[in-house]
Amino acid sequence: MNTQEMTTRIATGQGFIAALDQSGGSTPKALRGYGVDDSEWSGDDEMFGAIHAMRARVITAPCFGSGKVIGAILFEKTMDGEVEGKPTAEALKARGIVPFIKVDEGLADEADGVQLMKPMTKLAALLEKSAAHGMFGTKMRSVIKSANPAGIAAVVAQQFEVAAQIIAAGLMPIIEPEYDITAADRVDGEEILLAEITKHLGALPEGQQVMLKLSIPATAGLYTPLTQHPKVLRVVALSGGFSTDDACTRLAQNPGMIASFSRGLLQDLRKTQSDDEFDTVLGKAIDQIASASV
Repeated sequence: MNTQEMTTRIATGQGFIAALDQSGGSTPKALRGYGVDDSEWSGDDEMFGAIHAMRARVITAPCFGSGKVIGAILFEKTMDGEVEGKPTAEALKARGIVPFIKVDEGLADEADGVQLMKPMTKLAALLEKSAAHGMFGTKMRSVIKSANPAGIAAVVAQQFEVAAQIIAAGLMPIIEPEYDITAADRVDGEEILLAEITKHLGALPEGQQVMLKLSIPATAGLYTPLTQHPKVLRVVALSGGFSTDDACTRLAQNPGMIASFSRGLLQDLRKTQSDDEFDTVLGKAIDQIASASV
């Protein structure tokens, strides 16, 4: 797939984007969920080798190439690796799946009810490498924990500032200002978030687009205007701690949004499953999430 083909796939594809980008501190938890005990690896190299093996098994499962997964978000080390002898991005594209790369370096300490992204000291080099690998886009995450107008404005401003650098590098940014689903004031805060995003979209130069990854809103249909905005390629939803069933039910109430789930996709997979069992379990999750997205 070339860039135009990938753009069309993301804009119009009937399916969802798989989030395979657990990194750093979240990797041991992901491995434990898969049935790999901490004692089975030692040091970062072995840990990332184990998680790459899991992701490679997901990517090569027959159901993953069924057409219902239209994109996948990778961690840098996954991008650097190979799947069946091909660079990971090429292995995905061969299955009709558009590759994205996680570019943020984690979250700063909470201030004004939000966690901004830490300074992205390696961004320029990572963008250059990602473009060379044939990646289509990027993803970066901030977190909003309360309806603090100053904090929410800071999160959105930072996201769009970095997005400008990503667009300049020839990649499509996924802007992810996650709203904590446990926040008591989420209804009010998401209204503020919608207004801030809309303001920054209006300031985007003509011809530029971004993608948005948002928590499934407390008010169904809140983000419908964003799904129809000419400067938004696609709006995707994170599960945010909801169970798979709950996340899918809520997502289905928000036409125009598609899923970009991680735990909801992978939670029932185990290392000990046979390849047929693995494909059956993964395929069931893919079918459920794709149905909610369509």
